[in-house]
Amino acid sequence: MKDLEKQDQLYAEISLVVSEAKQRVYQNSNKILLQMYWQIGKLIIEDEQEGKAKAVYGKATLKNLSKLLTVEFGKGFDERNLNNIRSFYNAFPIWNAVRTELSWTHYRIISRLETISLRSRYIQHCIEGNWDTRTLQRNIKTQYIGRILEEDHPEIPAAKQLIKDPYIFEFLGITKDIPSSENNIETALINHIQHFMMELGKGFAFVARQQHIVTDTSDFFIDLVFYNYYLKCFVLIDLKTQKLSHEAIGQMDMYVRMYNDLKKGADDQPTLGMILCTEKDETLVKYSVLAENEKLFASKYRLYLPDELELKQLIEQDSVRFELNNPPE
Repeated sequence: MKDLEKQDQLYAEISLVVSEAKQRVYQNSNKILLQMYWQIGKLIIEDEQEGKAKAVYGKATLKNLSKLLTVEFGKGFDERNLNNIRSFYNAFPIWNAVRTELSWTHYRIISRLETISLRSRYIQHCIEGNWDTRTLQRNIKTQYIGRILEEDHPEIPAAKQLIKDPYIFEFLGITKDIPSSENNIETALINHIQHFMMELGKGFAFVARQQHIVTDTSDFFIDLVFYNYYLKCFVLIDLKTQKLSHEAIGQMDMYVRMYNDLKKGADDQPTLGMILCTEKDETLVKYSVLAENEKLFASKYRLYLPDELELKQLIEQDSVRFELNNPPE
């Protein structure tokens, strides 16, 4: 038995050494690849800028370069990729701004973003959330950063830095034309828990579904409970398939108070409550406990990916609400 335990321990130790070595090899090779592409992009841009007819000259140069480099070095230097390399350098003209934790495919996607600020934010979220390239593409398409209040209002309380409005649950595959019950949506969210937590944001860990809370006189069931290790607090989520109501706000306020009293540990920060609803009456938000309680939130959600215009309108609606409820001093 002892021999078997020693063998298992030896295997575990060797496995760790191999895994760490492979990770170092990947990191080094990835850095070398990115630096090579960056240097190639720099040479292309500098050469192009010396040409008199930049657009024509640059296009012809890339086409000829592609043929020569492909003959010499094989795949990876077609005209399309040379354009990507050129865009990469244009987006990141300072090498020290390139975070080598991300892959070339990440940078091909991020380089298409319009501003330095937006590129920097997506890089930071990619690294913190460990996003793969499919997740990155999806989050850019759904304007992930634009839906976070913190991105435009860094002075707001920490809890709001993780709250979005609206939330997009297109990954559930639920058709918007067919009415769905709260239970069906809740079940679908649990079945797609990895995608759901990615959409919620960084630091979320799943705790329970329909968590049973018992008081001296009554029983209550909270739809979804998470813990956020950045905020060091529990997050309660109540899912509604209708417009936000006084009853929903009052119920969540009660749940949060109850959770703080019965479940919160001594080292935990005060519990957050989030109501996910299809629509919000901004007058109701303004004159309810939501306006003054920094631990209660209400956000819209969509079960489908809105088109660009609708998504922009949804984001702008919440931005206007934030400005009205948080006037400058």
